[in-house]
Amino acid sequence: MSTVHEAPARLLDDRAIPRAGERVTRDAYGRPITYLRVSLTDRCNLRCVYCMPAHGVKFAPRDELLTDDELIRVVRVAARLGFNRIRLTGGEPTVRPHLVEIVRAIAQTPGIDDISMTTNGLLLERLAPDLKAAGLTRINISIDTLDPARYTIMTRGGKLERVWAGILAAEAVGLTPIKLNAVVVRGLNDHEVPDLAALTLDHPWQVRFIEVMPLEGVGHVHDSGLVTTAEMIARLQERFGPLEQLPAPLSDPARVYRIAGAQGTIGFISPVSEPFCAFCNRVRLTADGKLRLCLLRNDEVDLRDFMRRGCSDDELAERIRFAIWRKPWGHGLREGDRNVGRGMSQIGG
Repeated sequence: MSTVHEAPARLLDDRAIPRAGERVTRDAYGRPITYLRVSLTDRCNLRCVYCMPAHGVKFAPRDELLTDDELIRVVRVAARLGFNRIRLTGGEPTVRPHLVEIVRAIAQTPGIDDISMTTNGLLLERLAPDLKAAGLTRINISIDTLDPARYTIMTRGGKLERVWAGILAAEAVGLTPIKLNAVVVRGLNDHEVPDLAALTLDHPWQVRFIEVMPLEGVGHVHDSGLVTTAEMIARLQERFGPLEQLPAPLSDPARVYRIAGAQGTIGFISPVSEPFCAFCNRVRLTADGKLRLCLLRNDEVDLRDFMRRGCSDDELAERIRFAIWRKPWGHGLREGDRNVGRGMSQIGG
């Protein structure tokens, strides 16, 4: 496995040079960057133990967050540069005012083919029909446990029944394929991995197990709670027998498997034990207008103040191109680099 300092030689070739007529922006390693994850807010209606500390979280003043028009402008310019996929994140994106209008504006942007959202699902039962009508394509919903009491503990106050209602509402209006995200933490929900996976037996969903990451303010949860993908797979095979590995795009961070006879699939996202940096195709726009080049590296390029100083769209496009060119090879966790700089709610998932 290559490290942040050892990019595979096959990527360090002429693919780093834009081809004539090619409508895509590449980084210095030749990776096409086509996927923008947009954080709509740093605020959340939960305080999940692996994401935010229980107290002391400082949210950005409202005037420091991108306005609706600024956010849509970045998406429009990014589409000119070859971005065709947008994922809305947070914080919790459903608490952002004018969410449906934002989705509609993105859906009407030429070049954008796919708009998805990651949410905790608490408000989804009410919002799902309008989001679908506005142009949202599909949805990921966080559900780390099937035990209502444990869910309340892990989220510090959430109600599991509201999440389940949101899942069913999303499925009913066609926000599919449904993907369910579970961050696995030793001593909290690791014993539930088989039960969560069993949801795929009767539902055409993908349950995705995510290794807990050393994020700002909650690094201790990673240090004591990391459960690797290899351990999760071993637990599942003890219960269900051998898993069938399925093909998946190289840029998809999840390795996908199926339990024999299941309707749905299982995904494993392994940023700590098996980094997928080699085929990363994404950057993140934080709620306060920074283009973050790697989730786990404190390396950002300001777009908000640049826009507020009166830059043209062409100048904004060049700034985005410059940022993407210097996107780092990887996060460097294996080399001991843990300078993340922000919590997940501030970065955008």
